[in-house]
Amino acid sequence: MIAMAENSDKPTISQAAKAVFWSFLGIRRRSAHEQDLARLKPMHFVIAGVAGGLIFVLTLVAVVRFVVSHVS
Repeated sequence: MIAMAENSDKPTISQAAKAVFWSFLGIRRRSAHEQDLARLKPMHFVIAGVAGGLIFVLTLVAVVRFVVSHVS
């Protein structure tokens, strides 16, 4: 059943998020990269990339605020 959901022609938000997440980490297989390029539109990558970058930056800000507030 899972394989059927992954092979559907309609791209999903989770597929775009997964592709961007693995790309952020830098550990993508060539075949998975090519499948994502064939399945997803460029706008999916842009939206998921901006959202992922925003989440990353906000997480860093939260960690820094937490550490600084507990130092003093």
